[in-house]
Amino acid sequence: MDVGAIYEEAFGQIHDGVHHVVDGLAMSQLAWRADPEANSIAWLVWHLTRVQDDHVSEVAGDEQRWISGGWVERFALPYVPEATGYGQGADEVGAIAVEAEVLTAYYDAVHQHTIEFVRTLTATDLEHVVDRRFDPPVTLGQRLVSVVEDDLQHVGQAAFIRGLFERAKMTP
Repeated sequence: MDVGAIYEEAFGQIHDGVHHVVDGLAMSQLAWRADPEANSIAWLVWHLTRVQDDHVSEVAGDEQRWISGGWVERFALPYVPEATGYGQGADEVGAIAVEAEVLTAYYDAVHQHTIEFVRTLTATDLEHVVDRRFDPPVTLGQRLVSVVEDDLQHVGQAAFIRGLFERAKMTP
């Protein structure tokens, strides 16, 4: 298995998780929060998608799909266009209201871009330093592992939230 195939498999797991968590949910279910300070499924999936879009676009030298694909306008969120969710407070988290189809369509556009990029990678590419703000500097391989790890955590959190209201037979 080559490097690109390994990353393709990892990002494929995220893809499957996102669709499993989001598909079939109403907007109210996507926006449901266990308490006023908690994240919603919609926010978690939007955030993991934004992080992947931001980080992969940067290392690929491309424009983010959020901007180039018109997603910022479709979502019409009260955030600055560059927002990825880092540092957002409870009010900002609660501001996201989106249909499942729009959420997964944006995710799918980012996923497709990610897969196209990772398919081009070689083992040597992974050693390339992409961020010198850290000591030691961050390589491409480390950055991609970080995105996979972050995204998997968030899709797991979203699945937990879905499980909460499904087990309680709640219809938020």
